[in-house]
Amino acid sequence: MRFLLAAPLLLAACSGDRAPPMANDTAANAVAPATPVAGPPPLAPADAGVAPAPGELKTFRDWTVACDNVKRCTMASLGPDMGDFPMHTMEVARAAGQAGGFELSLASQSDGDAAPAAVTIDGRRFALAPDGLAGEGAARLVAAMATGRALTLADAKGKPLGNISLAGASASLRYIDAEQGRAGTVSAAVAKGDRPAAQVPAAPATPVIVAPALSGDATTPTKAQLAAMRRVARCEERMAEDTWTVKTGAVGGGATLVLLPCSAGAYNEIDALFVIRDGKVAPAQVDAPSGFEETGADSQTPVHSVVNGDVENGTVGSYAKGRGLGDCGVSQSFAWDGRRLRLAEQHAMGECRGNPNYLRTWIAKVERR
Repeated sequence: MRFLLAAPLLLAACSGDRAPPMANDTAANAVAPATPVAGPPPLAPADAGVAPAPGELKTFRDWTVACDNVKRCTMASLGPDMGDFPMHTMEVARAAGQAGGFELSLASQSDGDAAPAAVTIDGRRFALAPDGLAGEGAARLVAAMATGRALTLADAKGKPLGNISLAGASASLRYIDAEQGRAGTVSAAVAKGDRPAAQVPAAPATPVIVAPALSGDATTPTKAQLAAMRRVARCEERMAEDTWTVKTGAVGGGATLVLLPCSAGAYNEIDALFVIRDGKVAPAQVDAPSGFEETGADSQTPVHSVVNGDVENGTVGSYAKGRGLGDCGVSQSFAWDGRRLRLAEQHAMGECRGNPNYLRTWIAKVERR
């Protein structure tokens, strides 16, 4: 099952045709138009206002791979298509640049599973450290994966723990070679050549988001303000019940972000985004697709929203599940820069095939001043 193609069927959407703001709303309770909140000075020189461009997910048979904006690439094993969940999954990551090495880790799907202590590829055994492998040990194992046919896992006593398919592993490594500019160099995993590793491009710089220092407490919205927000966001009437929690958080500069429960399905809650400053309420602006917008599913909410959202330490989180099992979807975090929410990090998994460890597709550094 592929999440991004099936998103409209899997994800709960907000209901439409809700009433617009009432004409007799008072100025204190009305929601301002969806324009950036005025206040702080322009972005600091260290913040270039880079528009987020998360990397794509690519699937090669039983592996999926993604490279983020600093060209750190990660490939992850998948379970059988439409089959049972795998007991163990593997992840191989490599940083960009000529010195970028491999990092390999394994994850068990339940706490009771024995931890793998060794990997065997075509009869060749590789010992594992408790936290996986890095450096030369990881490079040797990855080289075997690139040409291997069968990979089995074993515990410390040699007891078999299962298999991980290598179908698509070589193609994933070749894709990473290309994305990192390694093809034709001695540092490539598959697309090897004679050119020196010094010709591998350096990693791009990590974008900086300058955010206001956190101070003060969050403003508690009034009942009238909440009612006005629900009308603007066209929320379901049932979402006004006390069983749904409105989340708020102070994000600096006197601003409070409000995550307003707007619609919900079996495993997803859509939270509309608003900001309160100086007693005025307005829809929060976002510099990248968020929540269902990122998945391609239409929430019918005319303001930006996150899914299963939270706000903590000035950062807004979103976790849009492709299905209840949580093995596919999009996870995001946003930082408020004084005018809008900026994408600070994004992880995604496009294949609903038993691997709940999402791959990083975007990263930025948040600096509070």
